[in-house]
Amino acid sequence: MRYLALDLGTKTLGLAISDKTNTIASPYKTIRFQNYDELNKELKSIIAEKDIGTLILGYPKNMNNSLGIAIERTLKFKEELEKVISLPIILVDERLSTMEAENTLIAMDMSRAKRKEVIDSYAAAVILDTYLKGRREK
Repeated sequence: MRYLALDLGTKTLGLAISDKTNTIASPYKTIRFQNYDELNKELKSIIAEKDIGTLILGYPKNMNNSLGIAIERTLKFKEELEKVISLPIILVDERLSTMEAENTLIAMDMSRAKRKEVIDSYAAAVILDTYLKGRREK
């Protein structure tokens, strides 16, 4: 069983997937969506195809550790997802994940246009890597 990380935005969902040993996080894809129903349908397909056992969902706390509107959107998405997918969903602090992903892509000398296409999946990989490292440290 593998992990699938989710980085929820207002119009996109970045996905990253672990390898079969659950030690390496890799960007997988970015899904553009209009509503959670269509998004959840696609996620169900990916979960079955990739033998996913656990979902890791980015938890967007503010830098001062307070909770904002993005948290409400994330918790609503989690609630909708739990109605159609019976896997554990683990919330992981995602502060600075997009900045770290952006820095990685800049270091790869990727154009701004290309970065925009892949940033969400790279941010999901940062979230998943954070979770996997924490798991190994325990």
